[in-house]
Amino acid sequence: MERRFFDLCIDVYVPGRRYFKTPIHLDGQPLDNPWVFTRGTPVPDPGPLRIPLSRPGNPLDFTSTGVGVTTVLSTRAAEVFRALAPNDVQLFPVQVEGQNEPYFLLVAARTVRCIDEVATEEVQFWRPEDGQPEKVGEYRDIGGLRIDKGKVVDERVFRPWGWRPALIVDGELKDALEQTGIVGGQFFEV
Repeated sequence: MERRFFDLCIDVYVPGRRYFKTPIHLDGQPLDNPWVFTRGTPVPDPGPLRIPLSRPGNPLDFTSTGVGVTTVLSTRAAEVFRALAPNDVQLFPVQVEGQNEPYFLLVAARTVRCIDEVATEEVQFWRPEDGQPEKVGEYRDIGGLRIDKGKVVDERVFRPWGWRPALIVDGELKDALEQTGIVGGQFFEV
């Protein structure tokens, strides 16, 4: 049976959902690079962090932060990732404003060069006239993402090379997350 893969995204339609700002150090200082958690590679332990709220609301099992769009998980969602994909993720404890329960930043520690540019509905690349010469030839926007499953070896959680917004999980991990009843995430088959 062929493996299935899904892009795990925040569900913006959850009623009363809360929204996070960018993580900061406990002393209130900003992170040097809030994008480090989404580059698809292991990162050094950032030390104790906290996440301020940009809009209060109901606690969620899966969401993301402001700048950097780092994935944030409840303990029960983090346990699924820890159990099923220990070689693919890092989980760093984080304090969430107004919450006593622990939360975790999720780092997908693997990247796979697997975007199927032909099957993907829309692929835009950075061009010289866009005024960012360092990005020319890289993905600028992707809609209706599809991956070449043949390029995925043993990864269960990963970021596709060149497209940081996508967090790809395999079907078994998706099923396990759904069985826990997570709130805040939605899955799109890729």
